[in-house]
Amino acid sequence: MNIIVISEKTGVSKNFRVSKLAIFLMMLIVAGGIAAATLWSSNGFSNAALLKSAEYGITSLRHEVTQQRQLMTNNKDKAEQHLRALTMRMSEIQARLMRLDTLGERLVEVAGLPANEFEFASKDVGLGGPSENSDMGEAFQKPDFIQQLDDMLYELELREEKIAVLEKLIRGDKFTNEAFIAGSPVERGWKSSNYGRRTDPFTGRLAWHKGVDFAGKQGSNVLAVAGGVVTWSGYKKGYGNLVEINHGGGYSTRYGHNAENIVAVGEVVGKGDVVAKMGSTGRSTGPHVHFEVLLNGKQVNPTQYIRRVDVARKN
Repeated sequence: MNIIVISEKTGVSKNFRVSKLAIFLMMLIVAGGIAAATLWSSNGFSNAALLKSAEYGITSLRHEVTQQRQLMTNNKDKAEQHLRALTMRMSEIQARLMRLDTLGERLVEVAGLPANEFEFASKDVGLGGPSENSDMGEAFQKPDFIQQLDDMLYELELREEKIAVLEKLIRGDKFTNEAFIAGSPVERGWKSSNYGRRTDPFTGRLAWHKGVDFAGKQGSNVLAVAGGVVTWSGYKKGYGNLVEINHGGGYSTRYGHNAENIVAVGEVVGKGDVVAKMGSTGRSTGPHVHFEVLLNGKQVNPTQYIRRVDVARKN
């Protein structure tokens, strides 16, 4: 193949003869260059795409780890809150169990029942029996607070059983005389005002007196006229320092104007127990106890119950 080259400056032409082999080699070199350029460009694009994909994966993974960490933190906080609430609840149950023990022991005493038949103090209970799975390896141990809850539930079940039996006995003959309202609420004193219509000592007008007044010495004993549970012990308008006792069967009694209340709400008292000291608190003109008997929440004439004393003693 001939190649003619013409100079731009002189216009003289030159004739070169090129063999087919040289042309083939030149074409091969050009094709190789193009292929190399294409391959380099392709590799660069692939590396960039791979890098971008890796960066996206790392970002997604980091985001997922952050979410999981936040979720675990929230769950941990909630678990701690539940545990604190559970601990407080366990303390409340334990306190109520102790109060229930005290109440049960006092109730047994008032009812005159054998103390060894109704032991309310918590004690370890014997457990045992043959093992049917002795080859199962180490025994499963519950978490401490779960075991404590199980123990408390067991103690509550025991209290429920004992109280159920006590309830039957209290409703029976063994407690009938104790809850029988009878007698005077004072050891020493005299009746100073009857139940019913009277002249009000403050206004001078006729008014209805809902109880019976017993006058006496300041600080002398005020007595429960029947066994029961104290439902009020505190100051009440008009009554001053007041003690109210529920005797069951819809009956309750009130002892007002006390200088000092001796008993607390929830306490079990027996017939003749000192519940207060005579005083003149509230709407009062001098030391005395205002005594009321209520049936289903309404005041009734206490006189008939005061006169019951001889009948109660005979029983």
